[in-house]
Amino acid sequence: MFEKVNGKVVKVNVGMAGGVVARNGAMLFYTGDISFAPHQIPGAAPGMGGGGIMRMAGRMMAGEHERTMLATGNGEVHYGFAGLEVHVVQMQPGAVLRVEASRLLASTAALQSSIVSVMSSGGGGGGGLMGALRGAASGALTGQGMFTTQLSGQGAAVLLAHGGFLELQVGGPNPIVVDPQAFVAAYGNVQTELKTALSWRDAVGRGSGEAMQLHCVGQGVVYVQASEEKL
Repeated sequence: MFEKVNGKVVKVNVGMAGGVVARNGAMLFYTGDISFAPHQIPGAAPGMGGGGIMRMAGRMMAGEHERTMLATGNGEVHYGFAGLEVHVVQMQPGAVLRVEASRLLASTAALQSSIVSVMSSGGGGGGGLMGALRGAASGALTGQGMFTTQLSGQGAAVLLAHGGFLELQVGGPNPIVVDPQAFVAAYGNVQTELKTALSWRDAVGRGSGEAMQLHCVGQGVVYVQASEEKL
């Protein structure tokens, strides 16, 4: 499906891939008879009624989604974005890929896409309204939002990163703890939990800078970029 041309560009035969979904601006050039049309990830629209935290969550859910285009037809397309490093993940049945929307370059159209929540816990308990509020505050400070993009099925996806990728195996007795701004994606049966010791000092920028941590447990791989720079 996707084939790396170099560290920053991939190419794909769109017909053989059954269509490709890629973020806007990622198409570099193509050959053949290819058509492009806007694409919407299911669940990316706000669609959350109620007041207060639910409306805020809906806005953040919508913000998780990058604008994408669906490529169909017969031909070959080259993709890249902003000179960032690329990595191809071959999806296997039963496995899921959870990736920050800004770090997803492209995927084959047959993959099932959805927006899922990232649970947050810390200091005084985890779930409910306070957990959601902590998640919102943590996301605002770290760039790791309350929601993330989930892909499943059989196909392939292409990740983006600053400065290259680290592949961390998850499965030992201890969690892998990642800086949220360095996190790119988790593949396999990996659960992620954003934990925080958030205080008002952190909220106004006077904390340690390490108040938020992403704990990863289960079985699979976590992809980390060699930088804390946001995409």
